[in-house]
Amino acid sequence: MSSPAPLIAPREGLAEALKKLLGKDLLAHVQAVGEDSITVRRDAVDGVMVTLRDALEYQQLMEIAGVDYPDRPERFEVVYHLLSVTRNHRLRVRVTTDEVTPVPTVVPVWPVAGWLEREVFDMYGVLFSGNPDLRRILTDYGFQGHPQRKDFPLTGYIELRYSEEDKRVVYEPVRLAQDFRNFDFMSPWEGADYILPGDEKAGGTGEAPGKGAPTPMTADQVKKADEAKAAPPPTPKTTDKPAQTGAGSKANDAAAKTSEDGAKAKPASKAKTPATAKAEKAPAKAKAPAKPRAPRKPKGGDA
Repeated sequence: MSSPAPLIAPREGLAEALKKLLGKDLLAHVQAVGEDSITVRRDAVDGVMVTLRDALEYQQLMEIAGVDYPDRPERFEVVYHLLSVTRNHRLRVRVTTDEVTPVPTVVPVWPVAGWLEREVFDMYGVLFSGNPDLRRILTDYGFQGHPQRKDFPLTGYIELRYSEEDKRVVYEPVRLAQDFRNFDFMSPWEGADYILPGDEKAGGTGEAPGKGAPTPMTADQVKKADEAKAAPPPTPKTTDKPAQTGAGSKANDAAAKTSEDGAKAKPASKAKTPATAKAEKAPAKAKAPAKPRAPRKPKGGDA
């Protein structure tokens, strides 16, 4: 399976260099889908990061993420994502811990780790010894628990809302309606053992109440029902015969006559008024030449 991430050229000699530089602090080195992941001792993570930065040229700390495995004795993994700008290579560093054992901070190595460690602490409850400001960063003040732990309920423990009576935000324990707690996931088409809302209105189905909705029709039955209900297609309007023009018998007789060029159609003539006909019959009169126009006198006195 190829990795969906952009291809990164493998770094030759990385495994030997890691073994030589880290020694006993290196617990495992895994290469999968073109990526390198190492697991190191928790107590030595700060010194390992200095070695990776100075000796192997991993200059940037891109991310710190947490992973929760509740079945493990040390249920949490803290995962550091490093980037070598000069080598164009990424390295994933892992350490394991539990709820009470702190992980040494890497803030002196990369100051950006201060915010990233606070996020892992807020979401998972992992402690970081030496962090100068280990406070919650995403949740609200007084929040209880750590939301991304696998045993944290999806609905949480406390909900907040704005109270119109108190004119402020109030905190209350989460209370779910019983309908949301006990949902049997029974499809009404399969037949539930209780009366569904609306069954009392479905008269004429022939089924006793409490048996759920009737069995749906098959695709062929639905198609046939739609075809039976569909209106017939409209008949197209044509005028193949003179009698179909709808203009009366006189227009039909005129349309049936053959013109000089053999066509049956006769162009419609525009009706003329008596004044227009009289003007066309009258002989054309010679038009007298126009008299030159006298110049206009300027306004406002003599020029």
